[in-house]
Amino acid sequence: MGHRLSRIYTRTGDAGSTGLGDGSRVGKDAPRVAALGDVDEFNATLGILLCEALPDEVRELLTGVQHDLFDLGGELSVPGASFLKDSQPGRLEQAIDRFNGELEPLKEFILPGGTRAAALTHHSRTVCRRAERAVVALAQDEPVSVASRQYLNRLSDLLFVLARWLNKAAGSGDVLWQKGKNA
Repeated sequence: MGHRLSRIYTRTGDAGSTGLGDGSRVGKDAPRVAALGDVDEFNATLGILLCEALPDEVRELLTGVQHDLFDLGGELSVPGASFLKDSQPGRLEQAIDRFNGELEPLKEFILPGGTRAAALTHHSRTVCRRAERAVVALAQDEPVSVASRQYLNRLSDLLFVLARWLNKAAGSGDVLWQKGKNA
């Protein structure tokens, strides 16, 4: 990267446009920029989660995901680019199977809570879903790789499973929804 970011403010976006990785300029309200922003926010929620005391294998997995999300951001910043590999969603599927294999089958809806780490994981899951919706919306009008859509879809599933797993690992268990509890 060298001195690429030696100057943080450029003033080139003051009129409401921003530069993409291919040198083109688009409005800051463009669907591509919205998708980039949602992926960036999602990555930041994972950064907060990684501030928690986590098992090493979860920390390693989520740190790798953060790097993948930068790849996805790079892909989104260059229209027509494809940086994520077709194998990356499959890697998430393996992690889902690994962690879900230690959990009891889910018979009830659960609330996003339990331990702090699990609650933060649920929060990241919901932001991931928003990023996925933004990428899907972008793909209706512009080329977006299949791998990127699959990756975000699998990643939200992984985060759901990890939240349950983190609660179990802490001896907490799931927080079950009780229909009509306050009726």
